[in-house]
Amino acid sequence: MNRQLMDIAKGAAIGMAAGMAVGYVGKKAADDNPRFRKKANRVYKTLAAMVDTAQYIFK
Repeated sequence: MNRQLMDIAKGAAIGMAAGMAVGYVGKKAADDNPRFRKKANRVYKTLAAMVDTAQYIFK
């Protein structure tokens, strides 16, 4: 039981570290390039619409 808990904690820590690294790189790229920010916003809106549609389908 204790081993499983430690494995879950390690996985969560690795996931958070990877997310922070991707977030930092993405923010740096968005700050340096306004066109990148516009495209990223468009992709975000499209993905949000897809998730909403999938949630509606599975209800």
